[in-house]
Amino acid sequence: MTNWMDISQPLTKQIAHWPGDTPFSYDLTYSKTETGSVNIGQITTSVHTGTHIDAPYHFDDNGTTVDQLDVNLYVGKAVVLDVSHVDTITPEVLQTYEWDDGITRVLLKTNLSNNPARFPESMPALDPEIAIFLHEKGVKLLGVDMPSVDAPDSKELDTHHALHKNGVHILENIMLDNVTPGIYELIALPLAIHGADGSPVRAVIKPVE
Repeated sequence: MTNWMDISQPLTKQIAHWPGDTPFSYDLTYSKTETGSVNIGQITTSVHTGTHIDAPYHFDDNGTTVDQLDVNLYVGKAVVLDVSHVDTITPEVLQTYEWDDGITRVLLKTNLSNNPARFPESMPALDPEIAIFLHEKGVKLLGVDMPSVDAPDSKELDTHHALHKNGVHILENIMLDNVTPGIYELIALPLAIHGADGSPVRAVIKPVE
């Protein structure tokens, strides 16, 4: 039996966060000595730290919030594509790959090496035009091994908006350095945070046998 592989960034006090955003922390609020029975911890974090999904409300005031999203988007077959040979991912790049009809989740392995403790100064670029290509292929979820589908300094967020317009949801900061391209089962469920613009996820995959 094939084991599940964790492709999510571990949430530690060393994990990088968006410049100016809330860093992650976990602290013990009450110890077992204090309560007489249990340890109780608390976390503080931005919902966009580590491996997470973006809800449309993140970049659209009228967009859907996390609790309104269909959980089925984040569970099922996914194809991992190695696009690490290019700095800009365009429709022409994606057209060189083939995957079975019915696979509606695409995970991109770029040339950005996984280092959860570092927020990258630059990242491979995603051409917004890939949104149309993915829509035509029936894709509903795009996962990337980067903090964002747009450049860190982007204010327009063209790729976010293009994906949303074409019905493609967003999963960011997955870890694919040690993952071989191919077809996998994916589970990357967001928390049902009412009214939220994003959510951390525990993303796991296993090869389709």
